[in-house]
Amino acid sequence: MRTVFDPARVDPGRFYSVLTASVVPRPIAWVSTLSADGVPNLAPYSFFTVSSSNPPVVQFTSVTRKDSLRNVEETGEFVINLATESLVDEVNASSAPYRPGTDEFATLGIASEPSERVRPRRVAAAPVAIECTLRRVIEVGNSFVVMGDVLAVAVRPEMLADDGLPELSRLGRDEWGMTPPVRRIERPGRPD
Repeated sequence: MRTVFDPARVDPGRFYSVLTASVVPRPIAWVSTLSADGVPNLAPYSFFTVSSSNPPVVQFTSVTRKDSLRNVEETGEFVINLATESLVDEVNASSAPYRPGTDEFATLGIASEPSERVRPRRVAAAPVAIECTLRRVIEVGNSFVVMGDVLAVAVRPEMLADDGLPELSRLGRDEWGMTPPVRRIERPGRPD
C-alpha cells in the first residue's frame, strides 16, 4: 500500500519537501543578476529547465519573491550559470538568505567574468553560462516562473569535448547528486 500525500491535507512546507524529494535529480540554475542600482546577486534555483528550443527559452522558478526575481523584473536580464562538482560548496553557500543588496560574488569570493550580451556577470568557473533577457514572469501560487529568451550560451572550451554537460544536480532535502555513468543508446529509426 502506498503513502498518499494530499496537498489539501499536508502543510505547504511539508508538501514542498515531498515534491523536491520526489522530482530528482534537478539541474541547478545558478542565477546571476544585477539590481537596478548595479549590485551583483548570485543565487541557486533548483526548479530549472528549457521551455522552448525555437525560439530558445529557458526558465527557472523562484519560490516566493527573492532578490533574483526583483532584479530580473527591474533590469530584464539574467545569466543561468551551470555548476560542476568542484563548485558545490560555493553554490550551496550562495543559497543563504543574505540581506538584499549583498554581492554574493564578493562576499563568497566567487570569481566572475563579463557576459557577452547582458550586463550581469557570469561565474568564471561555470562550464556553461546561458545569457538571457526576460520574456515573462508567470505567477503560480507562491512561486514565480521566470522565462528568459536565450541570447547566448557561453561554454568553456574544455567542456566542448564532453558535450558541455553539467556534473551537478539537486536532489531532495540537503542532498546533491553527481552525474552517473552515461549509457549511450541509439534512437530507433522509423518502423517500416
